Amino acid sequence: MNSSPAPQTVTHAAIHPATRIGTVHLTVADMERQLEFYQAVLGLRLHWREGTAAGLGVGDGDLLRLTAVRGARRVRGTTGLYHFALLLPNRRELARAIGRLYALRYRNYPTDHLMTKTTYLDDPEGQNIELYADTPEDGTFEVVNGMAIARHADGTPSDGREPLDVAALLGELSPDDRLDEPLPPGTTIGHIHLYVANLQETRHFYHDILAFDDMGLAGDFGMGMVSAGGYHHHIGFNTWIGEGAPPPPPEALGLRYFTVVLPDTAELSSVLQRVQQSGLAATQYKGGILLRDPSQNGVLLTARRVG
Repeated sequence: MNSSPAPQTVTHAAIHPATRIGTVHLTVADMERQLEFYQAVLGLRLHWREGTAAGLGVGDGDLLRLTAVRGARRVRGTTGLYHFALLLPNRRELARAIGRLYALRYRNYPTDHLMTKTTYLDDPEGQNIELYADTPEDGTFEVVNGMAIARHADGTPSDGREPLDVAALLGELSPDDRLDEPLPPGTTIGHIHLYVANLQETRHFYHDILAFDDMGLAGDFGMGMVSAGGYHHHIGFNTWIGEGAPPPPPEALGLRYFTVVLPDTAELSSVLQRVQQSGLAATQYKGGILLRDPSQNGVLLTARRVG
């Protein structure tokens, strides 16, 4: 993609509240091993496979696409994907997913973010994944005046990264619940979290141009968040790799692009108008418009198919 002039701030309304994160597309090295993991361990279904590519999900559209590249390798110290997050419909389904990981003795890191219950794990090639359920009744985790603030529902403070009470969560299951069943319908990509080179430039791209709601920039923590429709975050971004981190080389494992799904073509056109006004480079690609954020993370803008 050709370089473009520095984008200018665009006056706009907020992105449509029904906008969501869609398919995440990864480069992998060993397709067989990755497909085994994403099906047997994570619980996704194989939707299709053609040559060096495959798509997985929970029975509807693809949540994850994989493209195998011979010699692809994990490159540290670059921008790219920190993790993608699968949102489960409720605590019970999260309990089933975590129970499967425990039954398989697959290493994972259960965490209580108050407004979400979650666990983190890595796939066999080192890509971090979050599995979570929204639990806003348990508390809040937000950015206030540049600081990350977490509080329990009763108002008591928290660091927002407490150990998850796994025993209590697994209590959501009944003896008849099977742990080997795939992830349920209704599972979605809840959010994506990126490594970036600069917080302000990234915020400008996602908030000022694409028009996601600004959910706060915690400068001391090196993280920012944006969303649609008031959700806690659909896109998180951090500079934990380091300010000014370079993008990964073409042969690196990890993110090819993630999809931002607008509810219809009219809303997609509104976003594309702002993109054009900003002077950003945009390319038609596989049913959408492919952009690069300031850290060269791929963003594919699409419209939800009607009917």
